Amino acid sequence: MFLSQLSQQKVLPVLVLESVQQADWIGSCFIESGMKHLEVTLRTPAALQVIEYLSRHFPELSIGAGTVLKSYQIGEAVDAGSDFIVAPGATDPLLDAGQDCPVPFLPGVMTPSEAMRARDYGFGLQKFFPAEAAGGIPLLKAIGAPLQDILFCPTGGITPNNMVDYLALKNVPVVGGTWLVTPQILADNDRQSVVNRLSQLQQLLG
Repeated sequence: MFLSQLSQQKVLPVLVLESVQQADWIGSCFIESGMKHLEVTLRTPAALQVIEYLSRHFPELSIGAGTVLKSYQIGEAVDAGSDFIVAPGATDPLLDAGQDCPVPFLPGVMTPSEAMRARDYGFGLQKFFPAEAAGGIPLLKAIGAPLQDILFCPTGGITPNNMVDYLALKNVPVVGGTWLVTPQILADNDRQSVVNRLSQLQQLLG
Protein backbone atom coordinates (compact mmCIF):
# COMPACT_ATOMS: atom_id res chain seq x y z
CA MET A 1 0.00 0.00 0.00
CA PHE A 2 2.73 2.48 1.00
CA LEU A 3 4.83 1.76 -2.11
CA SER A 4 1.77 2.03 -4.32
CA GLN A 5 0.87 5.42 -2.86
CA LEU A 6 4.42 6.74 -3.22
CA SER A 7 4.54 5.48 -6.80
CA GLN A 8 1.38 7.40 -7.61
CA GLN A 9 2.75 10.61 -6.08
CA LYS A 10 6.20 10.09 -7.74
CA VAL A 11 7.94 12.86 -5.79
CA LEU A 12 8.55 12.79 -2.04
CA PRO A 13 9.07 16.37 -0.81
CA VAL A 14 11.87 16.65 1.76
CA LEU A 15 11.39 19.50 4.24
CA VAL A 16 13.56 21.12 6.90
CA LEU A 17 11.11 22.96 9.14
CA GLU A 18 12.07 25.17 12.08
CA SER A 19 8.72 25.68 13.81
CA VAL A 20 5.06 24.68 14.01
CA GLN A 21 4.25 28.07 12.51
CA GLN A 22 6.05 27.05 9.35
CA ALA A 23 4.42 23.63 9.52
CA ASP A 24 0.96 25.16 9.63
CA TRP A 25 1.06 27.01 6.34
CA ILE A 26 3.19 24.38 4.64
CA GLY A 27 0.65 21.72 5.62
CA SER A 28 -2.14 23.81 4.12
CA CYS A 29 -0.21 24.15 0.85
CA PHE A 30 0.21 20.40 0.52
CA ILE A 31 -3.41 19.72 1.35
CA GLU A 32 -4.47 22.12 -1.39
CA SER A 33 -2.06 20.55 -3.88
CA GLY A 34 -3.37 17.04 -3.30
CA MET A 35 0.08 15.70 -2.38
CA LYS A 36 -0.24 13.38 0.58
CA HIS A 37 3.24 12.12 1.45
CA LEU A 38 6.03 14.37 2.69
CA GLU A 39 9.21 13.93 4.70
CA VAL A 40 10.25 16.14 7.61
CA THR A 41 13.93 15.78 8.41
CA LEU A 42 15.17 15.54 11.98
CA ARG A 43 17.68 18.32 11.36
CA THR A 44 16.16 20.97 13.61
CA PRO A 45 15.36 21.04 17.34
CA ALA A 46 11.67 21.45 16.52
CA ALA A 47 11.46 18.53 14.05
CA LEU A 48 9.59 16.09 16.29
CA GLN A 49 7.23 18.83 17.43
CA VAL A 50 6.60 19.69 13.78
CA ILE A 51 5.83 16.07 12.94
CA GLU A 52 3.43 15.83 15.87
CA TYR A 53 1.72 19.06 14.85
CA LEU A 54 1.29 18.00 11.23
CA SER A 55 0.01 14.55 12.15
CA ARG A 56 -2.60 16.05 14.51
CA HIS A 57 -3.74 19.03 12.46
CA PHE A 58 -3.45 17.52 8.98
CA PRO A 59 -4.52 13.88 9.34
CA GLU A 60 -4.96 13.66 5.57
CA LEU A 61 -1.19 13.90 5.19
CA SER A 62 1.27 11.03 5.53
CA ILE A 63 4.25 12.43 7.45
CA GLY A 64 7.62 10.74 7.33
CA ALA A 65 10.62 11.38 9.57
CA GLY A 66 13.85 11.78 7.62
CA THR A 67 17.54 12.05 8.48
CA VAL A 68 17.09 9.34 11.11
CA LEU A 69 20.64 8.57 12.26
CA LYS A 70 20.18 6.61 15.49
CA SER A 71 17.97 3.63 16.27
CA TYR A 72 16.28 5.38 19.22
CA GLN A 73 15.09 8.13 16.89
CA ILE A 74 12.81 5.64 15.16
CA GLY A 75 10.78 5.20 18.34
CA GLU A 76 10.74 8.95 18.97
CA ALA A 77 9.52 9.63 15.44
CA VAL A 78 6.80 6.99 15.60
CA ASP A 79 5.63 8.33 18.97
CA ALA A 80 5.43 11.80 17.41
CA GLY A 81 3.11 10.47 14.72
CA SER A 82 5.41 9.57 11.84
CA ASP A 83 3.82 7.36 9.20
CA PHE A 84 7.15 6.23 7.75
CA ILE A 85 10.87 6.55 8.49
CA VAL A 86 13.74 7.46 6.14
CA ALA A 87 17.45 7.14 6.95
CA PRO A 88 20.41 8.44 4.93
CA GLY A 89 22.40 5.29 5.70
CA ALA A 90 22.06 1.73 6.93
CA THR A 91 24.01 0.94 10.10
CA ASP A 92 23.47 -2.34 11.93
CA PRO A 93 21.46 -0.68 14.73
CA LEU A 94 19.25 1.11 12.21
CA LEU A 95 18.61 -2.02 10.16
CA ASP A 96 17.82 -4.01 13.31
CA ALA A 97 15.46 -1.32 14.60
CA GLY A 98 13.94 -0.93 11.15
CA GLN A 99 12.88 -4.56 11.15
CA ASP A 100 10.85 -3.96 14.31
CA CYS A 101 9.52 -0.60 13.17
CA PRO A 102 5.69 -0.50 13.06
CA VAL A 103 5.72 1.83 10.03
CA PRO A 104 7.57 1.55 6.68
CA PHE A 105 11.32 2.09 6.95
CA LEU A 106 13.57 3.17 4.06
CA PRO A 107 17.28 2.61 4.75
CA GLY A 108 19.79 4.72 2.85
CA VAL A 109 22.22 3.01 0.47
CA MET A 110 24.82 4.11 -2.07
CA THR A 111 26.50 0.92 -3.35
CA PRO A 112 25.34 -2.48 -4.63
CA SER A 113 26.69 -4.17 -1.50
CA GLU A 114 24.76 -1.82 0.77
CA ALA A 115 21.62 -2.37 -1.28
CA MET A 116 21.99 -6.15 -1.13
CA ARG A 117 22.59 -6.03 2.60
CA ALA A 118 19.50 -3.91 3.21
CA ARG A 119 17.51 -6.29 1.04
CA ASP A 120 18.70 -9.21 3.17
CA TYR A 121 17.13 -7.40 6.13
CA GLY A 122 13.87 -7.31 4.21
CA PHE A 123 13.89 -3.80 2.76
CA GLY A 124 12.92 -3.83 -0.90
CA LEU A 125 12.41 -0.06 -1.16
CA GLN A 126 15.53 1.92 -0.28
CA LYS A 127 16.70 5.51 -0.32
CA PHE A 128 19.53 5.99 -2.84
CA PHE A 129 21.60 8.81 -1.37
CA PRO A 130 23.30 11.06 -2.31
CA ALA A 131 21.90 10.27 -5.74
CA GLU A 132 23.75 12.60 -8.11
CA ALA A 133 27.05 12.49 -6.21
CA ALA A 134 26.97 8.69 -6.05
CA GLY A 135 26.57 8.19 -9.80
CA GLY A 136 22.96 9.08 -10.46
CA ILE A 137 21.09 7.60 -13.38
CA PRO A 138 24.03 5.66 -14.89
CA LEU A 139 24.66 3.87 -11.59
CA LEU A 140 20.99 3.03 -11.05
CA LYS A 141 20.79 1.68 -14.59
CA ALA A 142 23.90 -0.43 -14.05
CA ILE A 143 22.74 -2.04 -10.81
CA GLY A 144 19.18 -2.48 -12.04
CA ALA A 145 19.99 -5.63 -13.99
CA PRO A 146 21.59 -7.69 -11.20
CA LEU A 147 19.40 -6.22 -8.44
CA GLN A 148 16.02 -6.50 -10.10
CA ASP A 149 14.10 -6.99 -6.87
CA ILE A 150 15.20 -3.69 -5.28
CA LEU A 151 13.49 -0.35 -5.79
CA PHE A 152 15.06 3.02 -5.01
CA CYS A 153 14.00 6.51 -4.01
CA PRO A 154 16.90 8.65 -5.28
CA THR A 155 17.47 11.75 -3.17
CA GLY A 156 20.19 14.37 -3.36
CA GLY A 157 20.61 16.52 -6.43
CA ILE A 158 17.17 15.74 -7.84
CA THR A 159 15.63 18.73 -9.62
CA PRO A 160 12.73 19.44 -11.98
CA ASN A 161 15.30 19.16 -14.78
CA ASN A 162 16.31 15.56 -14.10
CA MET A 163 13.47 13.99 -12.10
CA VAL A 164 11.60 12.73 -15.16
CA ASP A 165 14.73 10.90 -16.34
CA TYR A 166 15.09 9.26 -12.92
CA LEU A 167 11.42 8.27 -12.86
CA ALA A 168 11.81 6.65 -16.27
CA LEU A 169 14.05 3.99 -14.71
CA LYS A 170 12.36 0.67 -13.91
CA ASN A 171 13.83 0.59 -10.41
CA VAL A 172 12.78 4.15 -9.47
CA PRO A 173 9.09 4.52 -8.53
CA VAL A 174 9.64 7.79 -6.62
CA VAL A 175 12.28 10.48 -6.13
CA GLY A 176 12.98 12.71 -3.13
CA GLY A 177 13.33 16.43 -3.60
CA THR A 178 14.13 19.53 -1.57
CA TRP A 179 13.44 22.15 -4.23
CA LEU A 180 9.73 22.50 -3.46
CA VAL A 181 10.33 24.20 -0.11
CA THR A 182 13.70 25.92 0.14
CA PRO A 183 15.22 27.66 3.19
CA GLN A 184 14.69 31.02 1.51
CA ILE A 185 11.02 30.29 0.87
CA LEU A 186 10.59 29.40 4.53
CA ALA A 187 12.48 32.47 5.72
CA ASP A 188 10.21 34.66 3.60
CA ASN A 189 7.02 32.79 4.56
CA ASP A 190 6.48 32.66 0.81
CA ARG A 191 3.34 30.57 0.55
CA GLN A 192 2.72 31.54 -3.06
CA SER A 193 6.07 30.15 -4.20
CA VAL A 194 5.24 26.79 -2.66
CA VAL A 195 1.81 26.78 -4.28
CA ASN A 196 3.38 27.65 -7.63
CA ARG A 197 6.05 24.97 -7.37
CA LEU A 198 3.56 22.30 -6.40
CA SER A 199 1.37 23.31 -9.35
CA GLN A 200 4.35 23.22 -11.74
CA LEU A 201 5.29 19.79 -10.38
CA GLN A 202 1.85 18.41 -11.13
CA GLN A 203 2.12 19.75 -14.67
CA LEU A 204 5.55 18.15 -15.15
CA LEU A 205 4.27 14.81 -13.91
CA GLY A 206 1.26 15.02 -16.21
